[in-house]
Amino acid sequence: MTSTDTVQDVRAVLDRLYAAWAEYDADAFAALYTEDATVVMPGVFNDGREEIRAYIKAGFEGPLKGSRPIDEPRRVRFPRPGTAVVVSEAGILLAGESEVPADRQHRATWVLVRDPGDGTWAITSYHNASV
Repeated sequence: MTSTDTVQDVRAVLDRLYAAWAEYDADAFAALYTEDATVVMPGVFNDGREEIRAYIKAGFEGPLKGSRPIDEPRRVRFPRPGTAVVVSEAGILLAGESEVPADRQHRATWVLVRDPGDGTWAITSYHNASV
């Protein structure tokens, strides 16, 4: 059984991720991932925090400039102590858009792990697929 505070702690990581996106801060964004994290999206595989940082930095400087993510967590579960899985409905609003087009709507799975030393949560895996 998990406490509300634990769910809040996991969701707070995603909130910090979106705050880093709002600032287009690739370093702060990538810092929320474990060193060995993976990101899998259609046509994309980032293996490790540095690849994630480089990918999002290029995005912030190019096609994601002026964008903002939409991500609504629908379920948070804890299959094992220190492991959280978040399933969300997601998409990216590009500059000037007020609604995510149907072809860019996704379902996303986030896997987070808790550091046993200091209790902080970090993203270790992210995957999304088209709805």
